[in-house]
Amino acid sequence: MTKSTWAIDPTHSEIGFKVKHMMFTNVSGKFNAFEASIENESDQFETSKISFNADVNSISTGNADRDTHLISADFFDTENYPLLTFNSTEIKKINEGLFEIHGDLSIHGVTKNIALEAEYSGLMKDPWGNTKAGLSLNGKINRKDFGLTWNAGLETGGVLVGEEVKLASEIQLIKQ
Repeated sequence: MTKSTWAIDPTHSEIGFKVKHMMFTNVSGKFNAFEASIENESDQFETSKISFNADVNSISTGNADRDTHLISADFFDTENYPLLTFNSTEIKKINEGLFEIHGDLSIHGVTKNIALEAEYSGLMKDPWGNTKAGLSLNGKINRKDFGLTWNAGLETGGVLVGEEVKLASEIQLIKQ
């Protein structure tokens, strides 16, 4: 078997998330600075070992004040925890093109094993002869599990920031 090495193509990838604000609308965000390396056998996705990190200071929600609050000690505390990391531990093939990726996610100094659903679009050559692969990743985490506990109560009951964070990423990989 031939070992393949892949890198994330940041210009064609987006690492995103959504969280409820005031209990009824989703606020979306993304990380603008990230990198990943993937190794697999004979280009078979289910044999992949995935290593990913994002610079939490690159968080962008479309609101500078909110972004500043998110990187503060109230939330991510990027002075002490500047990176979000993910390392795969197992990849299970569900059916053709659908996989479940298990791995260790580290945020804010806390590491938890999570599962992500991965829709794998297969391999394709771009116009310049590079081999590319595409993935859509989805999952859910509870931010409190990672020590991100800041919140504010609402006058009408409930809280300002939801606990569940929906992860949604579009990834394009390029064979090295």
